[in-house]
Parts: sequence; C-alpha cells; structure tokens
Amino acid sequence: MSTRSPAAPLLSVITPLFNCLPYTQAMVASLLASIPARVSYEVILVDDGSTDGTREWLATLGPPFRVVLNERNLGFGGATNRGAGVARGRVLALLNNDLVLARGWLRPMLHALRSLGRRAGVVGNLQLNAATNELDHAGIIVNLKGKPEHDRRPPRWVEHAFLPVRRVAAVTGACLLLRADTWRTLGGFDEVFVNGCEDVDLCLRARDRGLRNAVALNSRVRHHISVSPGRKRRDEENTRRLVLRWRDTLAELASREWTWVHFCPIVPEPRDFPDNAEALRMAAYLCHLRRPPPPTALAGMGEAIDAELARWREMFSD
Repeated sequence: MSTRSPAAPLLSVITPLFNCLPYTQAMVASLLASIPARVSYEVILVDDGSTDGTREWLATLGPPFRVVLNERNLGFGGATNRGAGVARGRVLALLNNDLVLARGWLRPMLHALRSLGRRAGVVGNLQLNAATNELDHAGIIVNLKGKPEHDRRPPRWVEHAFLPVRRVAAVTGACLLLRADTWRTLGGFDEVFVNGCEDVDLCLRARDRGLRNAVALNSRVRHHISVSPGRKRRDEENTRRLVLRWRDTLAELASREWTWVHFCPIVPEPRDFPDNAEALRMAAYLCHLRRPPPPTALAGMGEAIDAELARWREMFSD
C-alpha cells in the first residue's frame, strides 16, 4: 500500500504557518524523512496570512500535502481547528513549523496512544531546545502560583526502560498526538485563547472527561522555541483566562508540590506542627496512600491563585 494513498490515512499532520518560511521548509524536510514507510499519512499546511513567500512555496507542493489558505490571521488555535476540520486521518498529529524531527519520534507516540486504549487523551513527547539541546518539555505541570509551566526535569533511565508512557496533566501543542474522534468530541481548540494556553485547556478538558494525557518518554524532537512573530504577546491574558476557567483543577494539580514544600519542615520537629491529623494526611498524600489533597494544600493553593488573580485585576484594570 502506498504511504500516500488518497484513501483515508492513519495520520493527519496539521501545521499552522505564519511566515518563517526557512523553518517551515526545514521542518517539512525532516518530517518526510522521519515518518515510517508503513504509516499512511497526509500533511495539512494551514497558512495564516504569511507575507514572506510562504504562499508561493505552498503552491509548488503536491501529495501528500494539502494546503489551506486563511483569508485572515486566525491565530494558532483557529488555524489548527481549520486544518483539523478537513483532516481525514484516524490520528491527528499537531506539529509546529519550527520543529526538527528525527527518525524514531513517531512510533513511541503511537505506541503510547495505543497503550492507553479507550481512555487515551492527548500524547506529547520530550522536546529539546534546538539552540542548546537542553530539555525544554517533559509535560506540563502547575506551579505554586497555580500557573502551567513546562516540566524540564529529565526522566530517569529506569522510566525510559520500564515506564516509557508517563501520565501528565497536560502537554504542549508544539508536538502532540490524539485520536481524531477525541478531537471532535472535545471540540478542538477554544479560540478564545490567542496563541497561548489553548493546548493546556484542551488537555484539561480531556482530563475532565476521564481521559489520560501522557508523554511518550522515548520520543524526542528538537524545537526552535517561539520563533513565530507575536507568539508571547498575550501570555498574561491567556493564562488569566485559563486560571479563571480551571481554578479548582489547577489548585488540585499543584497540591502535591505545595504539600511537599510545606511538609518537609515538619519532619525534623513534628511536635511543632499544630495539627497532627493534618500532618498525617499530608504524609499519606505524598506516599500516594490518600487520593484527595489535604485541605491545607487546597487552601494554600487557593490563596496563591487569588493573589495572582488580584495582580491580573490590577494589570488589566485599564
């Protein structure tokens, strides 16, 4: 069977474009060289109003490429939604146009999707900063302010060998896989987010439905981080909107880190802690013997999030 069959392929790769043509051309070349021969696929390139020759280059492409031209700039979420709307594959791969792909990146992600079965949500991978080769992403965590950030802690070798699919709260939209029917069920990206946090919101909606998001630890890509013009312009607005929508969930996701930070000082002198029952709850939670976070952790994270919301109110008061 041809990998470029006009019939419905296994994989639909969707990449929004906005200028940065040299990065796009390099990513496309690495993509074509790295997809396994037996994987049927299509590549949907969505141009979001480029003015640097990208559209002229797109006009030269044939199969397996399909081109979508936006009449106006829709942003990352809107452009991705439009590409996904014409996708024919059973699995969607969302890839930024500033990735550098090497052989071996795709199969571990497909394996993770299969291993999670019917409860599979969104699957990401390890991403290295293309300029430094340092780890930039091993999933997304929630910090002690209740805000999402990249987990940059390297996985241990034992995880690579024996636990190659790591459950996480969320992954970045720079490189992710999910089933097309899952995307449709979730409704795609919420376009209220403009070039930021739409990926975390998607993952939290998957999680809210009982689906499992994960990182395929044996998949690696390199990423030229945030090269698209205006990529970080609305970070504060997007994060505020995300926190307002997911306040309780973000507090819960940060509770383990909060508990660890506040439990450690108890250990040398537990008699100084005013509530022994709460100390036991904290210990049980950290040892995974208790599922719900301790009340003090939720209250502490609630205070931290309220402080951020107050800062945003002042920031956007004008």
